[in-house]
Amino acid sequence: MSNATFVAPDLTTFCRLDELGLVAVGQRLERVRAVLRCRVVAPDQWCRRCGCEGRVRGTVIRRLAHEPLGWRPTTLEVVVRRYKCSECGHVWRQDTSTAAAPRAKLTKRGLRWALEGIVVQHLSVARVAEALAVAWNTANDAVLAEGKRLLIDDPDRFDGVNVIGVDEHVWRHTSKGDKYVTVIIDLTPVRDGTGPSRLLDMVEGRSQAVFKDWLADRPQTWREGVEIVAMDGFTGFKSAAAEELPDAVTVMDPFHVVRLAGDALEQTRRKVQQHIHARRGRKGDPLYSCRRTLLTGAGLLTGKQHARITGLFADERYVEVEVAWHLYQNVITAYREPDRGLGKFFLNHQIQTQYPTIPTGCTEARRLAATLTKRAGDVLAYFDRPGTSNGLTEATNGRLEHLRGSALGFRNLKHYIARGLLECGGFRPQLHPQL
Repeated sequence: MSNATFVAPDLTTFCRLDELGLVAVGQRLERVRAVLRCRVVAPDQWCRRCGCEGRVRGTVIRRLAHEPLGWRPTTLEVVVRRYKCSECGHVWRQDTSTAAAPRAKLTKRGLRWALEGIVVQHLSVARVAEALAVAWNTANDAVLAEGKRLLIDDPDRFDGVNVIGVDEHVWRHTSKGDKYVTVIIDLTPVRDGTGPSRLLDMVEGRSQAVFKDWLADRPQTWREGVEIVAMDGFTGFKSAAAEELPDAVTVMDPFHVVRLAGDALEQTRRKVQQHIHARRGRKGDPLYSCRRTLLTGAGLLTGKQHARITGLFADERYVEVEVAWHLYQNVITAYREPDRGLGKFFLNHQIQTQYPTIPTGCTEARRLAATLTKRAGDVLAYFDRPGTSNGLTEATNGRLEHLRGSALGFRNLKHYIARGLLECGGFRPQLHPQL
């Protein structure tokens, strides 16, 4: 081998035991794991009470789970010397805090590997515990404790937040207890182009009081620094932000506005279908055949689809659907306009002039128009603040859904919040070299 990097393999360096203050003195390969016998490098023979030199009284073995090397879990058997002071009789052991915290069962390298596996590679706790050859509770408790120390209890975690997003999230799908939590996201890095969004906190419940209390718990200087709050159409979040963040601009993001318009169109289509046929749509029914075409932007319609829409609206029985369709298309057209100023002008013109003229019988369309008119300031604020969208909050909800699925559900909300903050809170183990 002409380009060998070393001649004599150094097990201590290869397994990165030197970072832990250990040196390898032996190895044993078992069927399900690799065992490394180690000793502590630094001497510790001086009494911690009187300072006199102690004498060796014996040794004990401390077993620690190390980062896995290959497909086998790696276990360290650390030989720890016991000393007894010849003067005061005090007995102590060699200090192994460089390798692992007191009473810990994972080395610091093993803990770092577990954090990277769960946070960066999105592994389950069961998979991490199996790779370390420890119990599930051991791996879970160690990761949560270290993550809490480094991220959740970090006093600087809320610094530099100027743009936030708020939304609800379903954390459990059972009837037992409150199934909703309020999710608060930091959108400042996205607005400034410095990085991805991150999860700030999750609070049990979904109401104006929940979000208001969370804001009230933040320092006054922090609340004064919040410039923009992105949210959906829930008026409770709007009221809480208006009370606690009076100087902040509330923005209703395009995702929820388009969804409101699409829901109004779908509800109108189903109502008219039931009114005409007294049943749900079937193959061959005009409204049922056009259900996907109706939700397609007018600028993306093919000639065949355009002809189908024109033929549908030629029938006076579908007037309500036509009104809701035009509202939906107006919203899409405004958001797809490259010139934000022109898009804002067009949507504002529709709200001010067209919405009040909607016929009385178009219940769903009038309800949508009333919502957009009431929240016109929040809807139009998006056009003046590019990069501010609650869509990233929905993306975070998706990551939380994946987390819950990989864990096969959570029963403890505090545990779920802690895992969620590690998963989406912007924590990166590589930024913490002290691990």
